[in-house]
Amino acid sequence: MVMRKIMAIVGGSVLLGIGINVFLVPHHLLDGGMIGLGLIAKYGWHVQAGLTMIILSVPLYLAAWFYYRPFFYNSLHGLLFSSWMIDVLSVLRGLVTLDPLLSAVIGGGLVGAGIGLMLREETSTGGTDLLAQFIAKWTGWNVGVIIFLIDACIISVGSLMIDSVPFIYSFVVVTVVGAVTTMLTSEKTMGM
Repeated sequence: MVMRKIMAIVGGSVLLGIGINVFLVPHHLLDGGMIGLGLIAKYGWHVQAGLTMIILSVPLYLAAWFYYRPFFYNSLHGLLFSSWMIDVLSVLRGLVTLDPLLSAVIGGGLVGAGIGLMLREETSTGGTDLLAQFIAKWTGWNVGVIIFLIDACIISVGSLMIDSVPFIYSFVVVTVVGAVTTMLTSEKTMGM
């Protein structure tokens, strides 16, 4: 069980790092959630996306610590490792040059697979995934659907704030991420 969780965190984080750096960042595409907020900070203020994700996740982790510690313990390592991989794998930017639509689909698929792998093993990248887990616990909704709704809100705000963010391609990213995450988590609602 522990080994599967470790493999999911490592594998999922690598998929996230590749999807974001190779396919999303070159076209200024957004994902949703804390990843999207990290990318908005990167595009707008040229800061590290992964580090921004950690900083913005602190309030959610404080809430998890006080209200539902299993979420805190199950996702803290996922947040830290995936954020680190996003920043470490930034050296891959420019490795592949594809059409923005194809990049949105491939990048969204990789990010969705990374998130889905972690969620299947009851861990996550934290952030709004953690928020989605709270909401799923309370409502019984699928985590992937909740993540999709949060993501759609974030890319809408991001595309209004930063002119270089193409909304339609970012919406494709979020749709693919949500679909892949939902497929990977549909058999299981996180043991809740």
